[in-house]
Amino acid sequence: MEKKHTDILKIVLFGPESTGKSMLAQQLAQQYNTVFVPEYSRIYAEMQLLCGKELTQDDVVEIANGQLKLETELITKANKILFCDTDLLETKVYSEMYYDGYCPPQLEDFAQRKTCDLYLLTNVDLPWVADNIRDKPEGRHEQFNIFENTLKRYNKPYQVISGNDDERLEKAIGFVNDLIKKQ
Repeated sequence: MEKKHTDILKIVLFGPESTGKSMLAQQLAQQYNTVFVPEYSRIYAEMQLLCGKELTQDDVVEIANGQLKLETELITKANKILFCDTDLLETKVYSEMYYDGYCPPQLEDFAQRKTCDLYLLTNVDLPWVADNIRDKPEGRHEQFNIFENTLKRYNKPYQVISGNDDERLEKAIGFVNDLIKKQ
């Protein structure tokens, strides 16, 4: 029997930059013997950087489409759970943060729908680590509040993940196991 996409639990790592989302998505995928969807905006931004271009609000829809494409490809390979290192709701938050409140209509539409089973909101209690894409080390608590308020505004199911790397993984596994038990 072919598995349906609706049979797959979708869990999204969500929050400000440099809060351990990528590593946690990979660890959780390994823990549950499944796949994770990487953050397409990082891939896209690095490609733009290599071409000497900066991101603009015109890139937001392209980033959203790329993220959806990766999810669509990888959900067919998921083993009961798909972990996503971001989703379109995060793209919406960053679009509004970087482009003076600008949000493409399709991202607002996405925010209104039930798109995942659980968001794991990563706290800003890890040290900020610079790389060639990250650029917002200041105001991390305010950013966290924006992310959490977005989840609340759209009535999304979420749990906050805090602590060091080991504590985060342990807490995340606990939340995922609780979700599995409810299914």
